[in-house]
Amino acid sequence: MSHNHRFNPYENNGGSALAIAGEDFCVIASDTRQSIDYHVNSRYAPKAYKVSNTAVLATSGFHADGQTLVKRIGQRLEWYKHAHDKEMTCPALAQMLSITLYLKRFFPYYAFCVLGGLDAHGKGAVYSYDSVGSHERHAYRASGSAAELIQPFLDNQVGFKNQANVTRRLLPLDTVLRIAKDAFTSATERNITTGDCLEIFIVTKAGVEVQQYPLKRD
Repeated sequence: MSHNHRFNPYENNGGSALAIAGEDFCVIASDTRQSIDYHVNSRYAPKAYKVSNTAVLATSGFHADGQTLVKRIGQRLEWYKHAHDKEMTCPALAQMLSITLYLKRFFPYYAFCVLGGLDAHGKGAVYSYDSVGSHERHAYRASGSAAELIQPFLDNQVGFKNQANVTRRLLPLDTVLRIAKDAFTSATERNITTGDCLEIFIVTKAGVEVQQYPLKRD
């Protein structure tokens, strides 16, 4: 029996990310495990990157493509700052990221992005993307290998879906941090490509703060 071996330029390195927007903050969280199937390549390969003082970009999928995309975005942000003597706003960055992904649509970055930050009015903003740049603004979003586990949890706890007699509202920071930790703690029990360490980026008008928490290592 013959087997055909075709060249595949892509690899799925797993990992998960989420972002939740608040009244005057945004929380972006991702794990640090990089793997291929059942093999762990690295226990600390960050997937979330501070790209400006008001925005953090998280990627999942092919880790090398994610790093290349972040490098490309960083270059364009630097050119913008030199040309205009100011940082690009988060909504403008969201549009630029969409265009950057779309320009590579015939050989796309195998990276599924979530961008979180503050808009021009200081409100929390979350943008999700597919690999060719189609994007949408949300109040919260999960992506990556454990998205099917995390998104329903966020729908219930952040979006207040399937709850009776509740008032939909934006959650305070301490509650959002607890939900992010609980989401990843649960996901690591069911998803083998998510784990090791949780990095949480908190974007406020004061800047970007990073927190780390241990996750399952097996």
